[in-house]
Order: sequence, then structure tokens, then C-alpha cells
Amino acid sequence: MINTVFDNVDVCVIGAGHAGCEAALACARLGLETVVFTVSADNIAFMPCNPHIGGSSKGHLVREIDALGGEMGKNIDKTFLQSKMLNVSKGPAVHSLRAQADKLQYSLLMKKKLEAQEHLTIKQTEVVELITEEVTPESVDAFGTNLSKEGYKYRITGVKVATGGIYNCKAVILCTGTYLKARCLCGESITYTGPNGMQPSNSLSASLINAGIELRRFKTGTPARMDGNSIDYSKMTEQFGDTPVVPFSFSTDPAEVQKPQVSCWLTYTNEKTHEIIRQNIDRSPMYSGVIEGIGPRYCPSIEDKVVKFPDHDRHQVFIEPEGTFTNEVYVDGMSSSMPEDVQLQMYRSVPGLENCKIVKNAYAIEYDCLESGQLSPVLEVRTIRGCFSAGQFNGSSGYEEAAAQGLYAGINAVRQITGKPYITIDRSEGYIGVLIDDLVTKDNHEPYRMMTSRAEYRLFLRQDNADLRLRKKGYEAGLISQEQYDYLLLKEKLIASEIERLKATRVGANAAVQKFMTEHGSSTLKTACTLAELICRPELSYDIIADIDPDRPQLTKDVTEQVEINIRYEGYITRQESQIAAFKKLENKLIPADIDYDKVSSLRIEARQKLKKFKPINIGQASRIGGVNPADISVLLVYIDSVYKTDRA
Repeated sequence: MINTVFDNVDVCVIGAGHAGCEAALACARLGLETVVFTVSADNIAFMPCNPHIGGSSKGHLVREIDALGGEMGKNIDKTFLQSKMLNVSKGPAVHSLRAQADKLQYSLLMKKKLEAQEHLTIKQTEVVELITEEVTPESVDAFGTNLSKEGYKYRITGVKVATGGIYNCKAVILCTGTYLKARCLCGESITYTGPNGMQPSNSLSASLINAGIELRRFKTGTPARMDGNSIDYSKMTEQFGDTPVVPFSFSTDPAEVQKPQVSCWLTYTNEKTHEIIRQNIDRSPMYSGVIEGIGPRYCPSIEDKVVKFPDHDRHQVFIEPEGTFTNEVYVDGMSSSMPEDVQLQMYRSVPGLENCKIVKNAYAIEYDCLESGQLSPVLEVRTIRGCFSAGQFNGSSGYEEAAAQGLYAGINAVRQITGKPYITIDRSEGYIGVLIDDLVTKDNHEPYRMMTSRAEYRLFLRQDNADLRLRKKGYEAGLISQEQYDYLLLKEKLIASEIERLKATRVGANAAVQKFMTEHGSSTLKTACTLAELICRPELSYDIIADIDPDRPQLTKDVTEQVEINIRYEGYITRQESQIAAFKKLENKLIPADIDYDKVSSLRIEARQKLKKFKPINIGQASRIGGVNPADISVLLVYIDSVYKTDRA
């Protein structure tokens, strides 16, 4: 085969799923010539599993992607079928937006966005090889950085595609999803395809291994898709969307998302369902030993649920529409790798599905992904200069996690090429920071899934204030416009001013006020109090007290929401800010890049091994590595203070 150089570009993005789309758009929007490779240009931003965006903690990620200048939130605002705010009975820290997507429209609109983007080219072909060159002790980048001293063994020079074409580039972003050496399993049937029968990527894994990258096998799965006309919805409970609809994107006009919504439906498995599964469990590839990869703990198959939770006599099953122009529905809660005949039996045992017709069988999928411990905090493979990665290749799961990583990797690939400081987000600044820190510092033995419980500072990291937390970083990166940034500064000013006014404005215990309090089920006042104190009462709110606050300014909903939350939870937020300050001290305590852990006496063997594997850049990060305990951190601090202060002296 003759190898021909087809193009010289800045960035090659491998994969056009949710990670690849955000990565490619970020690079192109920042002015770098970018090509995004995909095995199917007709399946850009495809949703091979659940047809929805957002959900618990994932809604936070979508809002943060939007705050940084990403596309996912804008796209789902234009293509949703149903929208719902989850966990509204709880506090604002765990409120999460979730939208049912028209998966075809979502994909088409994202493709259109990529096609219209200047500096971005879509190429349908399989990338089969990373082209690298070895780093020597004399190797430096364009800005004079010695690559060998930074720990690099290779640097990216291009990629090779299946037809022999070569694309020279300065950086590669691996967004391969579940396509690397993928195989799908449905009982005894094994097909060597990517998700939904698409072409897998069978050659790239060998090239990655040759470049020193360690891979492992993970597994995920998906339920059957059914003909909606064959379902008896009268035996199910209808699930409605919210009114009014709250948009994901901070730049979406709320009026634009108020539209008729499509219902979802709730039903349950039963003992008959579970008995069918138990009788055929030996035919499940998961339990017969055929599946090698490790599956996601927090998104188990129905056979996993039945085996691991034998005391549960039923499990929820949600019937969710896949789009406006299809009758296919998604059977959420019943993913499986059982044989087709068993699937039909178990699905038809569920109320409402007695006569169901399966359009696409449920299946499990195995794929190659990155072994933990090889990524830097900017999602670059530590040993290969210019090789970034994002999404399920990094050992995560979920569209939102993938998109967040893709955006983050794209931004930092550009920063590296242009010689600018990396944009980083730590655990106190965003769910994206929690996600990336967990992927970088932890031995993730199963597909990682974001959850609100993973965030130590979740009262501060709310989905409603993502713009206030991260839009400045998006502006610094170059993805947020001056107009958007100016509005952010105005919003901050309006929030602070209104909080100050409410704390300073007092209302007396006069007859009109006492009548108002009684009408709203609140105890009457014994003495005068501030409007801020009234907002703290659970039965009152910022909007409710408008009748006794005639001098309030006209403010938008996004401002008043922040005012109320900050007043109502002020004590908790202040305490969390103190915790963040303590966290920052450890994050700011840097570990020298040339430290030799073998010379740190009194450091336990396990801690030494883990520190050498994960290479933390600061003490805070080191403290979160499994196998490194507080005593090890104390030893490390003493060593750094004594040895490196002496060296500087």
C-alpha cells in the first residue's frame, strides 16, 4: 500500500461521538485546523444507549460544558422531547436537569454544527495508526521545553488511516468510545461490530500498544428497542415532563423551549420476570464466562439486578420514546445480554409488554480502553507529547462525562500547541474537576460514572451556578464571547447588590405585615426583621415576599434564583467555602516534577508504588490516591520541605 500525505493539520480527533464533537468544535473554534475522523459520518453524536441527556449529576456536567463554551446543552435544548428537573424535593445541590432526546434530530443537528464550523473537516475513515517519533534527551518543543525531562518518550507527528493516507498533525485526541476491538454479545451470538451494528475499529489498539499505552477490556450494555405500537400503555403509569421547561444552556431563551412534550411510561418487572432470568442465567455471557470485560456497577443489566438483589420483588422499567419520526421505544432499566428467545420471554412478562415486538435486541458490548494511571491532569497520555484522550476510552461511561472530557481535552490540546498555560478545573470548581481528578488519580476497575455523592463540595457545585463558577475559564480559553462575559460580570454585580439590599431592608411588625405572614402560613413577627431573614423561612421565598417589598428592582429569574439560594443556605455555603480554602492549600502545595520516591525514606512500599504510577502534581492529588494514607502524606511533606528547601538554599 502506498502511503500518501493528504493533509497537514493542527489537531486530529479520532471519533465523532459526544467527546469527539466537543473536542473538535473546541479546537476549530479556537482557530486550529482540525479534522475529526469517524467510521460513519451519518452517526455523529449518535446515542447508542439511553436516548436522553442529563440526569442526576450528569445535568451538572451539561451545564458546566455550556458554561465553558461547549455545544451539548444548546443542542439538547433544540432537540428534546421531554424535560424534567430531578430531585426537586431535595435541596438545590442535587437538583439535576434531564431531557429525553430525539436521538436522530440530536445527531443531525450536531453534524450540521460540525459541518458549518470554520477550520473543521469531517472525514469518514478508520484511523489505524498513531505516527510518533521518539523523544531524545535533546528533544524540545517549539517553545523550548525539554520533552525528555518532562517524562515524554514519544511525541505525536500524525495519524494513518485505513486507506494508507497520512495526516500530519501536532496533537491527537483519542475519542474512540466503545469501538476499539468491539464485540457485541447476545446470548451465544457474538458479532464483531461496534454499537448498533456499526463498523468497529480493529487496528488502532495494536498501534496504541506499540506506543507504550496499556489497554484493558471494559463492558457495557443496552436494552432492547421495541415497536411502540405493540405496547399496552394502559397498564403503565404515565410520566409527564415539567412545565415550564428549564433550558440546559445559559444562552437559550427560556421562551424557546416551551413546547408540547412527549410522555414516558413506568412499569415494573415481577417474580415471573425474575424466574425466567434465573432459569436461564447460565445462557447469559456475563455469567457463563464469555464476557471478559468489567461492566458498570451503577448501570447493571437486569440479570445482574436479579442475581445481586434477590430480595427485590420488582424493578422499575421506563418506556422512553426514541424520536419524533420513529415508533421505536427504549426499555430503560432492562439492559441485557441474554439470548433473543429469553429476552422475548422476560420482556413479555412485564405488564404492558405482553405482546411487545422487539425491533433491536438488547446486547452487551466489550471494548478496549485505557488502563488507569496513564493520564496527566489535562487528559494527556503522560508518555506521549500531544496525545490527549477523552470519553469512554478513558474508562468512563455516559454521554455527558464523554462530552465534558472532550471539551477539556480539546481546550488543553490547543493550549499546548499555542504555548499557553493549561486550563485546569479542580474538585472545588466543578463536577468536571471531580470527574477528571477521579480518572487521573484512581484505579478505576469498572466504567466510571459521575454521581453527586462523588463531589465533596456539592452545595457549592450546583447546576444552577455553573456559569458563575466556570464561565470565566471559558472566556480565558477563548470559547466565551465578550458579550457573554460582560453579562456574567453584570449578573455577579446584580446578585451581590440584591443580597446586600435584602439584608439591609427591615420590615416592622405592623398590621399589614402580620396579615401577610398569617396568609402565608408563617408565624407573626415579634420584632422587626430583615427581608433576608424572611426568605430563610421555609414557607416563604423571594417571590412570595414581593408584596411587602415594594422597592425591589426588576431582576431576571437567573439572578433572583441565585439571590434566594445564597441567602437561604448562607451558613452552609460559608462553611463549605472554608473547607474549599483548606483544600486549596493542599492543591497549591506542588510536588517537584523530578522527585524520586525511592529516596523518600519511611514511605510505605504500596504508597511508593502508587505515587510512581499516578505521578501526582500536588499534595492534594497525592492524598486522594488509593493506597496512600495520611501518614504517607506527612512523610512526603517533610521530605519535600527538607530536601527541596535545602536545594533552593
